[in-house]
Amino acid sequence: MKISVHPLRGSSIDIHPNARWLQHGITVAGGNGQGDGINQLLNPYGLYVADDQTVYVADPPNHRIVEWKWGATSGQVVAGGNDEGSGTHQLNNPYDVIVDKETDSLVICDSANERVVRWPRRNGTSGETIISNSDCWSLTMDENGYLYVVDFEKYEVRRYRRGESEGKVVAGGNGYGYDLNQLSFPQYVFVDRDHSVYVSEQHGHRVMKWMEGAKEGIVVAGGQGVGDGLTQLSHPQGVVVDQLGTVYVVDLASGSVKRWPKGATHGNIIVGGN
Repeated sequence: MKISVHPLRGSSIDIHPNARWLQHGITVAGGNGQGDGINQLLNPYGLYVADDQTVYVADPPNHRIVEWKWGATSGQVVAGGNDEGSGTHQLNNPYDVIVDKETDSLVICDSANERVVRWPRRNGTSGETIISNSDCWSLTMDENGYLYVVDFEKYEVRRYRRGESEGKVVAGGNGYGYDLNQLSFPQYVFVDRDHSVYVSEQHGHRVMKWMEGAKEGIVVAGGQGVGDGLTQLSHPQGVVVDQLGTVYVVDLASGSVKRWPKGATHGNIIVGGN
């Protein structure tokens, strides 16, 4: 059996159409009960897997980002961890983290501080605010280094070129709702090679695709009401899309990852769901 490893957030994710997944996972971070110990996590949210399989985890209640090397039994705090606060050396309920390879830094949704922070990846003691007034839930970056930020209070996704502080709305931005030009509590975002934006909506129970320049999105997974049927999603979370347009989405209520081929009216469970 050939086991492939893919960066979690890259815009070029190649997965064989007939790929199969091992049905028993292994713990790569935490797993030692809830807490603030270096071998523990407390209600972890976003995570990023680097090319060397190092895992970076947002640990909101502990106000920190933790790095777990492959095979490690404990992690290392690489950002925050200095109590809750708004100082440059602090974080306040960070929800997500990615690695910016070009600058070798972490980019963090410092959610309760309503800011996006850039923090040195190695030996960093403080961060720099690069976006303010953003109720950031999650973020990603495309191959051009453009940053895409989900603002769950403004029900929109904004794209920021390097050095920009205002950005441009690329999905939503028309208030809360279930119309095709709206988002309802957007959660996670993925950007493909064509710069189409995929957004999971916790309240809309769907994944929407917004092509570059589009004024409204199209439903590519779920959107048939809340439920655990194969045509439905229930509070979808993380989402990635492969080179064929197949959507892989975490379905919170069923505790599973569902796979939706491009154009399909229903998905199938590939892991979990037990």
